[in-house]
Amino acid sequence: MHPQLEKLVNKIEDETLREKVVQFLENPTIEIDGKVYTGMPLDSSPAGLSRHHSYPGGFIEHVVATTEIALNLCNIVKRVYHGKVDEDLVISGAILHDIFKPLTYQVEENGTYGATPLAERLDHLTLMVSEMVRRGFPLDLIHIVCAHHGGEAGPIWPRTIEALVCHLADITDSRLNGEVLRAARYLSKEATGEEIEIVSSKEAFEIVHSKVVEGWDGVKKTVEKIRQIRLNI
Repeated sequence: MHPQLEKLVNKIEDETLREKVVQFLENPTIEIDGKVYTGMPLDSSPAGLSRHHSYPGGFIEHVVATTEIALNLCNIVKRVYHGKVDEDLVISGAILHDIFKPLTYQVEENGTYGATPLAERLDHLTLMVSEMVRRGFPLDLIHIVCAHHGGEAGPIWPRTIEALVCHLADITDSRLNGEVLRAARYLSKEATGEEIEIVSSKEAFEIVHSKVVEGWDGVKKTVEKIRQIRLNI
């Protein structure tokens, strides 16, 4: 298991729930019509095709960031609003909410990401909910996963505090990452005349920061440095 995921999983206090989450992370597969679908490795998979975390390792970053945001929201609920929230459910939901996205992605011949044949029939959310039911996860946790897109983009609105926390954490990290990636691509194109097709979060934040510190010359230097590093790899 990826060490960052392991660190988060260990925050789940309920031993039974923690073990079920671990088993899912160690075996993120689903069987349909006698065929077992495995998908991309979690460590190298993106968490989106184009809008956010659309680079190798993006899945892990998104899960970690979403869980950390969710935990901070839990603290606000308890310390500021004096409300109650089940952190075990929140952590588990944040960790598992996109666990089947790697089943729906594949690397195309040109190096970009595309949808798998499985994704042409079922989306990652439907796959995840059905498998969680099959594996006997608690209903409240299944609801968190089912509602993490919200009612406008998903099948149901969050109906519990835990589901709302995970939904807000998910869209917050997706928006943060997506906006920075978009800005980095725009800046690189404006500065050099050529957009960087695949940019990591580290590279994107570096490009955006260079514009703030050194202006367009800083962007040019940063983009050129990134390209040189890629040529030498």
